[in-house]
Amino acid sequence: MTLWIWRLRSKNSGTCRAARYSGTYKPTGSKHRARAAPDPPPLFDDTSGGYSSQAGGYPAPGTDVAFNVNHLLGDPMANMAVAYGSSIASHGKNMVHKELHRFVSVNKLKYFFAVDTTYVAKKLGLLVFPYTHQNWEVQYSRDVPLPPRQDLNAPDLYIPTMAFITYVLLAGMALGIQKRFSPEMLGLCASTALVWVVMEVLALLLGIYVATVRSDLSTFHLLAYSGYKYVGMILSVLTGLLLGSDGYYVALAWTSSALMYFIVRSLRTAALGPDSMGGLGARQRLQLYLTLGAAAFQPLIIYWLTFHLVR
Repeated sequence: MTLWIWRLRSKNSGTCRAARYSGTYKPTGSKHRARAAPDPPPLFDDTSGGYSSQAGGYPAPGTDVAFNVNHLLGDPMANMAVAYGSSIASHGKNMVHKELHRFVSVNKLKYFFAVDTTYVAKKLGLLVFPYTHQNWEVQYSRDVPLPPRQDLNAPDLYIPTMAFITYVLLAGMALGIQKRFSPEMLGLCASTALVWVVMEVLALLLGIYVATVRSDLSTFHLLAYSGYKYVGMILSVLTGLLLGSDGYYVALAWTSSALMYFIVRSLRTAALGPDSMGGLGARQRLQLYLTLGAAAFQPLIIYWLTFHLVR
């Protein structure tokens, strides 16, 4: 019994010594253990939080930028710079508007597009059947001409613009039916039609200047009267596509004569008017010759721009 107790004590004491020894023992190999490598520095510092007064000029993460913005807005020099920039932008805007109004008057341009559906329908009928129209005078209200939607005799640019676009599309369709369509051909038709109108307007302006004719005609007026020929061109091409070359020439003769009558009556009554000195003077004769020349030139342009579309 005593021997058994002694052995038990010896065993417990050995266990305690082993525990103390394991808690204090450090192997010599641990001194040479490799340490974990630190993270490499970032290529670019994070500046998404704005600038601060820290070293390097970069803010700490989570820094509020509102203070910096308020400080910038409260700076009198910054306010002066903002006001100076705004004044420069406003001055530049005014200069652009001034230069634009020198060449193109927006208010006058709006006048030529002040149309409605009723006016467009009546004007198209007047361009095709002008012989029954009686009053060709442009109506005025307080020395200001009425807009086209209130006066059928007032010229407009809406019909010439839409007719030009329709002519280009119709030319593309006609070329496609004849298997001659190509983007180059369509561009040639559009540019040729536009160039002819520009040349006609320039010739009229030159004639008015050389003849020293007093007239209230502006470039927009002449562009409108010259652009009405697109309506006759569309009707001629459509008739030629439906009825052949015979129908084309009949439609060409009708639309050309109607356009000539329309231009003569419109220009003489609405734009040129009688000479202030009365009688059939030299200026009136020049006005008459200029009007007849502009009207007689219309069938030639219509034929030149449409005959190749009908075969």
